[in-house]
Amino acid sequence: MRKSLVATLLGGVFMSMNAQAIDLLQVYKEALANDAQYASARSALAAGQERAPQGRAGLLPVVGLTGSYTRSNQDTTASGVEASSPNFNSKGYTLSLSQPLFRLANWEAYQQGKLAVAISEAQFAQAQQDLILRVAQAYFDVLTAQDALASVQAQKEAITEQLAAAKRNFEVGTATITDTHEAQARYDLAVAQEFATQNDLEIRRAALQQIIGKPAGELATLRPGVQLNSPEPAQMEKWVESAEQQNYGVVAQQLLVENAQREITRNRAGHLPTVDLVASRNYNNAGWSSQFPAGASVTSNAIGVQVAIPIFSGLGVTSRVREAIALEDKSRSDLENVRRTAAQGARQAFFGVNAGLAQVKALEAAEVSSQSSLESNRLGYQVGVRINIDVLNAQQQLYSTRESLAKARYDTIMNGLRLKAAAGTLKEEDLLQVNGLLMEQTQP
Repeated sequence: MRKSLVATLLGGVFMSMNAQAIDLLQVYKEALANDAQYASARSALAAGQERAPQGRAGLLPVVGLTGSYTRSNQDTTASGVEASSPNFNSKGYTLSLSQPLFRLANWEAYQQGKLAVAISEAQFAQAQQDLILRVAQAYFDVLTAQDALASVQAQKEAITEQLAAAKRNFEVGTATITDTHEAQARYDLAVAQEFATQNDLEIRRAALQQIIGKPAGELATLRPGVQLNSPEPAQMEKWVESAEQQNYGVVAQQLLVENAQREITRNRAGHLPTVDLVASRNYNNAGWSSQFPAGASVTSNAIGVQVAIPIFSGLGVTSRVREAIALEDKSRSDLENVRRTAAQGARQAFFGVNAGLAQVKALEAAEVSSQSSLESNRLGYQVGVRINIDVLNAQQQLYSTRESLAKARYDTIMNGLRLKAAAGTLKEEDLLQVNGLLMEQTQP
């Protein structure tokens, strides 16, 4: 049995995976171009940005032009004698202009349009952060499944050798049939676990493919012995404070509260008068008529100020005001809920990073101990002071420790990204830093 069997198998798997492998940053770029959720958020941003010019339209003049063309034919009858009058045409147009001078509802709608743009931008920024988290989570889920499969395959190979050794020892009479049965049971279990881990890997790859729109291929893995950093700043209160103020969900909800306040004012404006500057030019060219046998052309111009005072609208305005007030109360409650959720998310991620770092350190020590235990059991088995089951248990403990160590590193990295997302500071540069923890791609 080779003493470096596990390292050789895992190293071979990792080398094959890194040949022509793509890294986290490349996967993220594919997601930017192909992810359906992100594309939807981008379209929502483009639609939201149109709310500003729509609101501004209520403050700008409205110009209209109407025209008409009429052809008439008059038939008259006098003293029983039918007479025919000639046909005649008439045409005309009206050019009108209306410029709001005082319309509080229009002004509030304009301000709400600007708020809608800011809300769309905050929601899009949130979607960008969500994409980073979804890509990173799917990426490390694949790596976790790959590690599990590599561990099971390495374990199966080691058990195969142990099973063969147990059979040989039984044939020569230096071991009992129990060792053979134990090794056979472990081998059968490893085969079953291999099918399960292969299926899980395919599921994880399909989840990543859903984000980037195509198969990802082989992925770059973490560098061996990579060192992870603690959160900076190291005080949880600062992260929580940032989450309560800068989290994009909180920012968007704050804007929604302000929008609800302006909605109250806009509805109350239904009780106020409106003042408009109006101007018009009318032109009418009439053909022959009894009043103007030779036809006539009339042009008139008018300019003035128009005031409209609402007196009674069936209590509809009052009802809409009460509705807007209730919706403002709802938006304030939603803001408090979003703020608390963001703060709790920051706390959980902060604790997750620190606990993960401690777990990684402990598992690194456990890996060394498990390796030593395996070597000792192998030596003891060779000299006859240990039995086959002791070696198999030591092997399983080492594989389990290495798999747990890899997952602890992935979870710690993800909690670091979630912490920054909760604080509203997660950027592509953070993903670039994580990408620097991966092994460099090897050329075929």
